[in-house]
Amino acid sequence: MYLYNSATHKKEELKTHTPNHVEMYTCGPTVYHFAHIGNLRSYIMEDVLEKYLRFAGYSVNRVMNITDVGHLTSDADEGEDKMLKGAKREHKSVMEIAQFYTDAFFADCKKLNIKRPDIVQPATGLIDDYIKIITKLLDTGYAYLAGGNVYFDTSKLARYYIFNDHNEEDLAVGVREGVEEDTNKKNRNDFVLWFTKSKFEDQALKWDSPWGVGYPGWHIECSGISMKFNGEYLDLHCGGVDNAFPHHTNEIAQSESYLGHAWCPHWCHVAHLNTSDGKMSKSKGEFLTVSLLEEKGYDPLVYRFFCLQSHYRKSLVFTWENLDNAALAYNKLLTKIANLKSEGEVDEAVRAEYRAKFSKEMDNDLNTAMGVTVLYDVLKAKTGDATKLAVIADLDMVLSLDLIAKAAALRERNAAAVQSAGAFTVIAEDGVADEAIESLIRRRAEAKKAKNFAEADRIRDELKAQGIEVTDIPNGAKWKRV
Repeated sequence: MYLYNSATHKKEELKTHTPNHVEMYTCGPTVYHFAHIGNLRSYIMEDVLEKYLRFAGYSVNRVMNITDVGHLTSDADEGEDKMLKGAKREHKSVMEIAQFYTDAFFADCKKLNIKRPDIVQPATGLIDDYIKIITKLLDTGYAYLAGGNVYFDTSKLARYYIFNDHNEEDLAVGVREGVEEDTNKKNRNDFVLWFTKSKFEDQALKWDSPWGVGYPGWHIECSGISMKFNGEYLDLHCGGVDNAFPHHTNEIAQSESYLGHAWCPHWCHVAHLNTSDGKMSKSKGEFLTVSLLEEKGYDPLVYRFFCLQSHYRKSLVFTWENLDNAALAYNKLLTKIANLKSEGEVDEAVRAEYRAKFSKEMDNDLNTAMGVTVLYDVLKAKTGDATKLAVIADLDMVLSLDLIAKAAALRERNAAAVQSAGAFTVIAEDGVADEAIESLIRRRAEAKKAKNFAEADRIRDELKAQGIEVTDIPNGAKWKRV
């Protein structure tokens, strides 16, 4: 498999420390608020990546953190702790906020068919591990004490900027919103490994340490959690593109300095989901959550389908019109699958052929858009329905769109409607009802029943003029746009 590597800026073959096994780490949520659908785009694509690796024959150990302490609003070392901000907003304790929004996050993941990682670790659960790492970094000269806090010394590194080359002046203090000069730092890009009360007097969560009562910085948690559960050699680290600097840059600095060897060779970053006004965030515009999509009548899997139709490294623009188009396409796909019959034998040679076509696309930097195209190719293939259903089920192990189950439910609903006693049923072949068109079809049926053939013909011509083709079925009619 070839994946784009953010660290080298090119597509590279995914090579793992242990053959046929992937140690995978994905940055989890900071649980101070609901995840918006832009956040969830990253988790959808990471989920597809993990499932495809398994589909391709790898075993995978996927680890994810839950940030419940240490993440400041600037993403650097200044601003308010996001967890404390959430607690103040809702007049709850930090741990109450953390539990509520952790549960909400995984409820959203379930609706989007995002598999729970093998290991999920809240940051507050490994304080002793962070202290151990920080202690060694101090002992080896990679960290220093200043103003009661422990800082990582970036001047000790041969190369600090991993994902982008920067000039020193480009990252002057104050460039990032909310960042003020920290006079304790030896170098402007040094970062905090451990905060003490000299930094924040009102921090809700704090622990004893060799350097005083305090709490860990955001970056150290991911290094500690990954080393604990992935081991010293990580194969693949994923996250949103906004995590690349400073978060992932700092993870690499502290991890490799602690271990004394290269840590993670392959980095995968998912591009932003934007609105027409720019980058999506929790602080501006309509707060777009999975719950809001449901309130507006959308199946959450329509949003997953929408994401899969674009490449993970390309910014994706969200509009309600774009989501409507995805819903239309998704429902049409379900209808096509619902029309397949399960009788007959599966042609294993054809099944293998289409699995290989799917793998070819996914092996090319996780090209989900072309992977979805293979689904449509299967539906058009000159092979039996049983084979088509088998292939679709195979591919949906990765795409996770519930295609077989939802198509079966649609088939049952249509069959029940057709067989209902004496009822005249109108079915849209693409699965999308249209009240005006279906009202005309019913009026045409009533005119035919009353032997008013002139009126029936007039309505038929009106439907035809709108590009609607009607086919009679027992106790009803089905229609489609042509």
